[in-house]
Amino acid sequence: MRTFLISALVVCFLAAGLGCNKAQQGATGGALAGATIGALTFNNKLLGAAVGAGVGLMVGYIIGNEWDKSDEKQVQQTLESGRSNETASWTNPDTGVSYSATPSPAYTEENRVYRDVTIKDEKSGEVVKAQAWRDENGVWHIKDEPQPTS
Repeated sequence: MRTFLISALVVCFLAAGLGCNKAQQGATGGALAGATIGALTFNNKLLGAAVGAGVGLMVGYIIGNEWDKSDEKQVQQTLESGRSNETASWTNPDTGVSYSATPSPAYTEENRVYRDVTIKDEKSGEVVKAQAWRDENGVWHIKDEPQPTS
């Protein structure tokens, strides 16, 4: 059991370090917590850890995914109606983490409207730059994975 918990901790730290999104981080944390609780409450420790990890994985993913949607909605609103080079700020209602986003002027490439955006996690100080494009329904999409800035 100790080996399982150590392995789970290593996976959790690796997942956080590789830049997983909040849904993936929530799933990892949920699986770890569920496995621990399951192993401690079931008579069959291995079965308890497996069941707990499965339930924790699903619950953690759902919670993490909702956090992502809240922040994504704020970024989309900033891209749609924010003035170029003006920073919009918000606090995620679930995590309490504050973010800011600064969009650049819109430009057209290959018949698509684009805006670059700089997003900052105010708690950690992490800053990422991303390129977003607007679809025919007015929804903004991040073109590629955002890149941390130095």
